[in-house]
Amino acid sequence: MDLDLADDTALVTAASDLGFASARSLVGEGANVTICGPDADRLAEARDELDATGDGDILALDADLTDPDAISRLVSRTADEFGSLDHLVTDAGWPPRTTFLETDEQDWYRAYDLLVMSVVWTVEAAHTHLLDGANGSITCLTAHTVREVGDGLVLSNSVRRAVIGLVKTLAREFAPEIRANAVLPGRFETSGEGVPGGAVSGGGDAEGEVEVDAGTDTDTDTDTDIEEDTTALDHDVPMERLGDPTELGDVVAFLASSRASFVTGAAVPVDGGLLRS
Repeated sequence: MDLDLADDTALVTAASDLGFASARSLVGEGANVTICGPDADRLAEARDELDATGDGDILALDADLTDPDAISRLVSRTADEFGSLDHLVTDAGWPPRTTFLETDEQDWYRAYDLLVMSVVWTVEAAHTHLLDGANGSITCLTAHTVREVGDGLVLSNSVRRAVIGLVKTLAREFAPEIRANAVLPGRFETSGEGVPGGAVSGGGDAEGEVEVDAGTDTDTDTDTDIEEDTTALDHDVPMERLGDPTELGDVVAFLASSRASFVTGAAVPVDGGLLRS
């Protein structure tokens, strides 16, 4: 299916894992894409990988998503470089793994800035540019834990839910010119960058946090250990496997496209049927 994204411009506020997969799907459809992150080496690697993916041009920029001035510069550079900004995809990573009693007041403020205010600041900076396009869209990557909480993830469980409320509000306030949706990832095979301690991205469930140690920092973990751990994780996923990040990226690209022109205010699980409600 041609998603008619060629020559559109998208800003994806991530350069690794599921954010990268979203950028890759958009580039594969011919969109120009800006990615960002704090690690210059990872940015350069991601840019090179995306360059080989499709016809779209790539801009890779350093950015601190907890700094509103940095976000403003990020949006401005994107619009200046490509002449427009049509689609915004937000993905801000993970706050620390912690329980309620282990969490102090500053942890809450930092998590709120990372997960919620980063979206607020990016939307504020991008709004005028999105209005100028014919099919402006906002897609926020969250986690399936906004519906089923994970143990030891009190910050993510609690704070991410504000993003869902924000998305539904934006969908009503910005319609019909701009659509806004959220994507709720389940369990995916990823490098684990940005995920607390593991190689499976997307959050936890009511029985515990979903993450697998990649085995790169110890002498005791092996590829067999990791394979056994990931097999155990997918036992309650109806599709009986972990997701391929490309499967999530393709949903993000669809939601950005005119093929999803009547989809707004949705919170779309991409989890192989993991969520029970």
